[in-house]
Amino acid sequence: MSRWLFVTGKLAAPALKRLLSELAPRAGFAYDVAVLPITAVSLATTDWIARHLDVPADIDSILLPGLCAGNLEPVKGLTNAQVFRGPNDFRDLPDYFGIKNATSYGGYDIEILAEINHVPRMTRHEIVEQALTLKNQGADVIDLGCDPGSVWSDAGDAVKALRDLGLRVSIDSFNRVEVEAAVRAGAELVLSVNRSNREAARDWGCEVVAVPTVTADLGDLDQTIEYLASKKVPFRIDPVIEPIGMGFAESLGRYLEVRRRYPDAEIMMGIGNLTELTDVDSAGVNVVLLGFCQEVGIRSVLTTQVINWCRSCVREIDLARRLVYHAWTQRVLPKHVEPGLVMLRDPKLHEFGAETLKEWANSVRDRNFRLIAERGRIHVINDKIFAQGTDPFELFKQMQERENIDPAHAFYLGFEMAKALTALKLGKNYVQDQPLRWGFLSDDES
Repeated sequence: MSRWLFVTGKLAAPALKRLLSELAPRAGFAYDVAVLPITAVSLATTDWIARHLDVPADIDSILLPGLCAGNLEPVKGLTNAQVFRGPNDFRDLPDYFGIKNATSYGGYDIEILAEINHVPRMTRHEIVEQALTLKNQGADVIDLGCDPGSVWSDAGDAVKALRDLGLRVSIDSFNRVEVEAAVRAGAELVLSVNRSNREAARDWGCEVVAVPTVTADLGDLDQTIEYLASKKVPFRIDPVIEPIGMGFAESLGRYLEVRRRYPDAEIMMGIGNLTELTDVDSAGVNVVLLGFCQEVGIRSVLTTQVINWCRSCVREIDLARRLVYHAWTQRVLPKHVEPGLVMLRDPKLHEFGAETLKEWANSVRDRNFRLIAERGRIHVINDKIFAQGTDPFELFKQMQERENIDPAHAFYLGFEMAKALTALKLGKNYVQDQPLRWGFLSDDES
């Protein structure tokens, strides 16, 4: 059994020891804890740690806090043991030592078509810029959405410009002039074909999307499918999803029926009909719809990013398709697999607990304020104060009564208090001086 040495400071030591007493037997390692003469070892450098650390002879591995600054060489010079930098928060140690799924996560078999809306109103530069952004976010095909009632004379040139950049392109139009120009320039897919234009599809030489002329009429859709098959026109089928309140449940049933009638056909779903038209953040909706697609065998989806709550749909779908593919192929729950899709709240809340906070309050000997947010309250600790509350202004008033706080420090504390309050409101973990986590939207300044 390997033996680990966990390096910590005086504040975190009691809580770390409690955690390790439960974690070590489950993870299968023995351990020692080195408590260095500093309040929080994350504030120390690796040079300082090396000067104060005694390594027992039987240690195989040393784990330093993730936030300590400097390279690991000074500590490596003390011992033959391996030296690692661990997670920023020791409460993440169970994840650090967790047994990961051995299967390769990240596969998918659903294609993303990302539509650029109203392309006739845009300059070539704007089209190219949007197309490259969508590609970088995970789109496989760039769909050029045309405007009904007019003819876009630049369709062919726009398609060629994107094709010259190596992008795959589809054209979203019922206008034959636009479609023919786009196809000649390299568009590989036409959205869409029904009774009104299916005869023209014989001459395009590319794949098309078959849709019903009247949304709920599968008989009409069958006729279009039969016609395209007889003319050897490659196609995929989109029975059309309806918004909530407009036949949503029944439209899902039509996808199931189309799969029953055409077990080997390619099917597409335009999921923007739901995400763009529902007052809700789009990520959860996208995951559910992608799960439906995965199970039914719908291998392409069309999305847009028009309304503000859908502004990151392509990236959400790119992550969602990997999550649902993993769940479907491995027959596991889509849970604790893709933290990038958990944005509003955190997957798991960490708490120090009342006992640890009291220990800290009794042991802190300096005037630096420690801010902790848990159990519905902000907790403030230094050598003169242990205050708890829900109102940052009231807490700051108490802090001012104990300490002379200069403007720069007051600004810092205000920023941190705002983060702490946000974390409490949304159910997120707050770590002082660290950004809040927002799933795949996270950056270093949140």
